[in-house]
Amino acid sequence: MNCYFLSTEHPYSHLIDTLKDGGNRFFNPQKLNDPRYEKLPLSIRVLLEAAIRNCDGFYTKEEDVQNILDWQEQQNKAEVPFSPARVLLQDFTGIPAMVDLAAMRDAVAKHGGDPGLINPMCPTDLIVDHSLQIDFSKCAIQNTPNPGGGDGPNQNSGPARSTPSRPPSRGGSQCGGRQGSCRKTSCSDSLTSPDRPPTSVQQIENTPLLCPFHLQPVSEPETALKNQEMELVRNKERLQFFKWCSKAFKNVTVVPPDFGAVHQVNLEYLSRVIQVRDGLIYPDSVVGTDSHTTMINGLGILGWGVGGIESEAVMLGQPVSLSLPQVVGCKLVGSINPLTTSIDVVLGITKHLRQAGIAGKFVEFFGPGVSQLSAPDRTTIANMCPEYNATVSFFPVDHVTLTHFKKTNFSQEKLELLESYMKAVKLFRTYEDPSEDPQYSEVIEINLSSMVPYVSGPKRPQDRVAISSMKEAFQSCLNEKVGFKGFHISKEKQDTRVPFLHGGQEYQLAHGSVVIAAVISCTNNCNPSVMLTAGLLAKKAVEAGLVVKPYIQTSLAPGSGMVTHYLNTGGVLPYFSQLGFEVIGYGCATCVGNTAPLPETVVDAIKQGNLVACGVLSGNRHFEGRLCDCVRANYLASPPLVVAYAIAGTMGIDFEREPLGVTSEGREVYLRDIWPSREEVQQTEEDTVISSIFRDVRGRMEKGNKFWNNLECPDSVVFPWDHKSTYIRSPSFFSKLSKDVPPPQSIENAHALLFLGDKVTTDHISPAGSIARASAAAKYLLSKRLTPREFNSYGARRGNDVVMTRGTFASIKLQNRLIGKLGPKTLHIPSSQTLDVFEAAERYQRDGVPLIILAGKDYGSGNSRDWVAKGPYLLGVRAVIAESFEKLHKNQLVGVGILPLQFLSGQNADSLELSGTERFTITLPDSLNPGQQLTVKTSQGKSFCVTALLNTEMDIMFFRNGGLLRYVARTFL
Repeated sequence: MNCYFLSTEHPYSHLIDTLKDGGNRFFNPQKLNDPRYEKLPLSIRVLLEAAIRNCDGFYTKEEDVQNILDWQEQQNKAEVPFSPARVLLQDFTGIPAMVDLAAMRDAVAKHGGDPGLINPMCPTDLIVDHSLQIDFSKCAIQNTPNPGGGDGPNQNSGPARSTPSRPPSRGGSQCGGRQGSCRKTSCSDSLTSPDRPPTSVQQIENTPLLCPFHLQPVSEPETALKNQEMELVRNKERLQFFKWCSKAFKNVTVVPPDFGAVHQVNLEYLSRVIQVRDGLIYPDSVVGTDSHTTMINGLGILGWGVGGIESEAVMLGQPVSLSLPQVVGCKLVGSINPLTTSIDVVLGITKHLRQAGIAGKFVEFFGPGVSQLSAPDRTTIANMCPEYNATVSFFPVDHVTLTHFKKTNFSQEKLELLESYMKAVKLFRTYEDPSEDPQYSEVIEINLSSMVPYVSGPKRPQDRVAISSMKEAFQSCLNEKVGFKGFHISKEKQDTRVPFLHGGQEYQLAHGSVVIAAVISCTNNCNPSVMLTAGLLAKKAVEAGLVVKPYIQTSLAPGSGMVTHYLNTGGVLPYFSQLGFEVIGYGCATCVGNTAPLPETVVDAIKQGNLVACGVLSGNRHFEGRLCDCVRANYLASPPLVVAYAIAGTMGIDFEREPLGVTSEGREVYLRDIWPSREEVQQTEEDTVISSIFRDVRGRMEKGNKFWNNLECPDSVVFPWDHKSTYIRSPSFFSKLSKDVPPPQSIENAHALLFLGDKVTTDHISPAGSIARASAAAKYLLSKRLTPREFNSYGARRGNDVVMTRGTFASIKLQNRLIGKLGPKTLHIPSSQTLDVFEAAERYQRDGVPLIILAGKDYGSGNSRDWVAKGPYLLGVRAVIAESFEKLHKNQLVGVGILPLQFLSGQNADSLELSGTERFTITLPDSLNPGQQLTVKTSQGKSFCVTALLNTEMDIMFFRNGGLLRYVARTFL
């Protein structure tokens, strides 16, 4: 902490106050004696405190403080800086950020500067675990001949059945029948048998489990062990780089592998609510390179997702620049229905807010209904705000928040400090007192009693379907023309059934058959009640004699060992396993396309019948084709409904009128027969999710693990790049860096690399899943003598600019109007050849031809990956002309020096009769102004105006420098 903050030179030093404990000082905005302060939304008060504390006259000026204080008049007008308390990086987007910093050290050293000066100025947490490639799952193990030395396929004719009193583990009736179980047949058994030597039990470190029936330590299921071992082997080079970062860079904390996904670790371990440094106390706040960063707002911590480029700027001391946002007050009233899960509440609120048109705004919750939501409920709701394009969904700190931290990792002393500070600066809420309600830009009232269970799909998260209408809705999707919902299956083929063999038994697939069912680490693991509901449902299903068909690819990917722990101590994990939902590891998996292959007989049956097969998952992303190429319909659902649909085996079911399944005795079992009551779930939660679990997680986090502790890494100021590496390469962003800023260069006679439509997502631009064998990236890796098995995923290779450039626009679902069909291809206009996008761009660059992209509405929606901007930049794209942009992606384009241009209102490529084959010239003036209109001329003689989305002076400065990275590097030359 710079002593400037507490010096008399600080323009707001007169606001420094001392808490009653006499030890900690803080900037107290109430000492401004301005009545406007108490009318501010609490999220804006956090922005104000940060501006006061960081007011240095350069990045943050007194004018900025006054603009925030005058929020009622300045909202949506003034541009203000925000310096968060910390930066959060996850592995996929964190590695290119750290690679860029390492490359910046090289560039500074090349120009005679001190590379050791390149360090994050803002505390940075880098979480290694985030995305998990599923190499082994239930189906993969059953269909692979003894993979990795594990047990072979179960030769029993049917799945093992469990009794209500004590379910056996998979493959045997006793607890010690398989890896992933304790070695005792009963609580009275000795640890070893006289006729059998002791058996070594493998256990993933930092994931202690207890057999809920014997209270003995058990190891992880074989699937988790195998996936974790494979992850450590394939990613050793990346992990060595991360460890070098932890040693070489100051102010960087690296959370080692095997601890959980970034958003879960952020909630369980990194969240502080308040920061205390050098005797100064202030609110915790964060920006992160993960779209789930917003989850932290559920704990009263202001935070949102940014691209890797913006995060690097914050790490290097640059504030985030944002238009002072409007704040929508979301007033919650009414009582939650006992059968409604948090996911139902989430999707209900999401629908209301999406319809309200709140893109780019803050949402702040208040009203008597808020107190009914637990802290996990709030974080689940806050997690979904990217889906309705709000910047944050903020729940101010209240007594529920304090109770949550009392049960987790806060000491009584810290709780008292937290409460004392929050009340001193009026950041603490009492929802029962409406006189505390701030003044909002607008208020939306939502009645919690109106929430009913929904799923979302089959192609977009915003298309919600009530469970009661699901059967009719799916039938409608079959009838409708191909589009966001429809599949256009002819009437005579809608009853098609295709028989196939699996495991020696015959099954049938039809339209609506479920082939993938995944409870994954995305939205739900932070909410014990939802996961426990699923577990209790699994328990009741097993006890009722229900099973999941073995060909359905089921998986359970908790966000951290804590989730596995409370599921296990709650006695429900064995029942998950009985239904095939085995723990496969920790991290994003199915949700980002890292799913294991379906059995070949299933794939063949789907293709033979041209079936609309279904996947159902408990995440927040399910774009078409993301889970698996042959699975066309994908639905988001709460974890218990994922289990329910897996048991039913089809999405075309009416749970109210049709049985979930039939037991071997012929008894029909309905969903209502096994759905756990709200009271049952709450009681289980109270008995299992206790402070000891969180303390255990924290202790294991601080201890580390043997693999990480023994991992060797270079000991140097600059990173010794291995030119043979296919994982870590020094990128070319600084290859032509000069000390002086060059003048703006017009874009002359550019070709359109792509002509795209609406809703182009970051998945289309920069896929995160597996590398297809026929892709340009695969050709490069094959040239390096790698086998397809060694390709890994695009996410894992984000530290290699060569791979990522070739992976740009490599989505099989890319719809390019220049060629008129799906696929990662485009038209090389001069030769009229259809080529891979990379190959076409390479030809254009070789011929010195600049490139642009034409697009429709909502260009760049989705995750906050920086390669969605870096990739097009390295392909030679100079500008993107679209009807509208997702705000975060627009900022990313500016951050790499690509010009985002928006068609004027009422105009688009079609109305202007653009074919995409013209050549385009965009003249840039020597002096650019925010929001300036520019003229585009085509080789066909047409001329039209566009708006340059350079909205601030800082945007213009970054663009003139050729991107943010070059701007920052020049400050050290």
